[in-house]
Amino acid sequence: MAVVREPYGFVHADTSRLKEVYGGPTGQVFVECMRIRPAAVDSKTVILFSHPIGGGSFLPLVNALAHAGRHVIYCNPRYRGNDTALIMEKCVLDLGACIADLKTRFGYEKVVLGGWSGGGSLSLFYQDQAEHPTITHTPSGDPIDIAGAGLQPADAILLLAAHISRSVTMTEWLDPSILDEDKPYERDVGLNIYDPACPDQPPYSEAFVARFREAQVARNRRITARVKATLAELKASGDPDAERPFIVAGTMCDVRWTDPAQDPSDRRPGTCYLGEPKIANDGPVGLGRFTTLRSWLSQWSYDESRANGIVNAQAISCPVLVINNTADLACTPSHADRLFEAVGSADKEIVQIKDADHYYIERSDLLPQAVGAVETWLAKRGF
Repeated sequence: MAVVREPYGFVHADTSRLKEVYGGPTGQVFVECMRIRPAAVDSKTVILFSHPIGGGSFLPLVNALAHAGRHVIYCNPRYRGNDTALIMEKCVLDLGACIADLKTRFGYEKVVLGGWSGGGSLSLFYQDQAEHPTITHTPSGDPIDIAGAGLQPADAILLLAAHISRSVTMTEWLDPSILDEDKPYERDVGLNIYDPACPDQPPYSEAFVARFREAQVARNRRITARVKATLAELKASGDPDAERPFIVAGTMCDVRWTDPAQDPSDRRPGTCYLGEPKIANDGPVGLGRFTTLRSWLSQWSYDESRANGIVNAQAISCPVLVINNTADLACTPSHADRLFEAVGSADKEIVQIKDADHYYIERSDLLPQAVGAVETWLAKRGF
């Protein structure tokens, strides 16, 4: 089936005092989109993909759905390709503006959110606020009017190889052996799973895993406390809009990478979606490596971020399909299971694609199974 790609963009108003993206006038935000559709098939339904940092319009599953006859739009929020200063609440506003625009621009009547990977928690956060708008401030206290934005709820959500949230995933990947953020390379050997001298080796005991997980949460909370204290100092000094960028070392350290018995699946042991975990743990592209005070609270803080798939999923009422790829190196089965259990809608379903990897790159032959599962599920609901 011939597919047409139509890049487009739109501008919507932004009343925020603070600007976290490069270029452009104040008071406006440009959102870049790509519509991918079959050349000869009209539709009143569109699958709208988005992700906090965008960039997925060429993903295998996105393309495959269009080739199967579906109209697809990929929406890149304002933080396209750069999450260093990302505010999740502003991603919600960009996604809401995209829904409003696609209905007037193209005449779509039904919108299905395609929550792939990190887009899953964004979709759930959006739907929660569209159904129950409450937010008037970011976690750092800056005004943001989600409650008054008139967000239009989606008609359904697809959670495709999705994780719970950026904040929970960050915490589950934080290196707990770092006890002092000012001395990140002086590490506690008793918690450093990449150090051969660590007394606990795989397969890990339940006691070690519990201690490891508790230490990860504790480190996240230490960073959060430090961020809050710094923000309070800046505001008390008479410069309430001041920011401070900082580095977070050690963000790819998870017992799941070194012990395949943890969250067992068909994934390849000893690796992660960024390659060798020990290298990625301190590499420049590690999760959340560069961030800011406000972005940490909105995006990465275990306790402060509102974009939490488990919490948001409980409040939504639309139909939800969860697809788990059993060989996924990033979003392991417990994420799909926890999301499915949390969904508050009575209409929910979970599908397992055995041996499929995160991107369907290693097993492209399994992509038709995922497309078929989506197609069957949508068709049953009249989409």
